[in-house]
Amino acid sequence: QVQLVESGGGLVQPGGSLQLSCKASGFTFSTYTMRWYRQGPGKQREYVAQITGVSTNYADSVKGRFTISGDNTKNTVYLQMNSLKPEDTARYYCNAPARGAWGQGTQVTVSS
Repeated sequence: QVQLVESGGGLVQPGGSLQLSCKASGFTFSTYTMRWYRQGPGKQREYVAQITGVSTNYADSVKGRFTISGDNTKNTVYLQMNSLKPEDTARYYCNAPARGAWGQGTQVTVSS
């Protein structure tokens, strides 16, 4: 059974950092493209970043601040988020598009 479970969200002050994790089960993520999306209050879900092997790509809004990476030994994808801004407040979702899988999301709130 394909499953994605996110964790690591929370409340952080502007300028702070968080690391999100996405644990995959039922498939080996390293052979697939993995993506992070987010959905802020009253907004549509938007693309954040993706990783395919060692190749990464980022939305312009997070480029230079967020880093996506993977640990094959743990079958886990990470999203390191630095220099967080209030506009980064959203529920963050992990996605494996080729497997049609989404996680349940983890809430990130950036506020003083």
